[in-house]
Amino acid sequence: MIASGPTVPDDGSDWNDACMLVEEYGLAHELPAAVLELLQLAGSIKLCETVLVGNNDAAVMAAAEKAKELGYHPVVLGTCMEGEASCIAGVYVAMAKMLARQRSIFANNENSIATLFPIAKLPCAIVAGGETTVTLPPMCNGKGGRNQELALTAAVKLHEMNLRDVVLASVGTDGTDGPTDAAGAIIDGGTISRLANCDNVKAVAKAALKHHDAYNFLSKLEDDNSLIKTGPTGTNVADVCITLIR
Repeated sequence: MIASGPTVPDDGSDWNDACMLVEEYGLAHELPAAVLELLQLAGSIKLCETVLVGNNDAAVMAAAEKAKELGYHPVVLGTCMEGEASCIAGVYVAMAKMLARQRSIFANNENSIATLFPIAKLPCAIVAGGETTVTLPPMCNGKGGRNQELALTAAVKLHEMNLRDVVLASVGTDGTDGPTDAAGAIIDGGTISRLANCDNVKAVAKAALKHHDAYNFLSKLEDDNSLIKTGPTGTNVADVCITLIR
């Protein structure tokens, strides 16, 4: 159950206060009999035990376990990823670039920071949780959400760096990202190139980011699979972002 503490006692008031409010406002005839009975029992009700059955940490660890099952080496960044979505996207892409460098360095038998101090072995899955933000300017008419903006920013950066063996998915666990029907988005190094009938895809993508219009950009891609649409999940434990590097 997600609600405003229906089973958590209020230290600032007691049962007598509740009964006084019922009497003061003449609510006795409007309340269900079960509620009146509960109030009459006063403090004889034992306190409930609250058990936390799900949180962002559980979601992130489940994603990491699945990545390991699929043959990836998970790197868990925790559940405190906060800040502007566009900036956090840069962090994920920078890590992906460093990891991807291992392929060419090992192939050429070279020594560098990427091999001497590797983040993880390839293939790798970077898993992180939290909630980013998007600061909107006045009169902004764009359509999207923090996860879609993070994904599109990452797609542009991957395109600029020519990183093709990287996939990033950023989603809201409640199934809703911003005022849209998408939970988030999944992109890769070739996402930007899949915009049909466009001579300057990078400029169009950057314009979409400037106007915070990631939803409309991603919905125009030829494969039409970049937007993740799960529908409402019935729960909300913040966001999860997964970056895969082969």
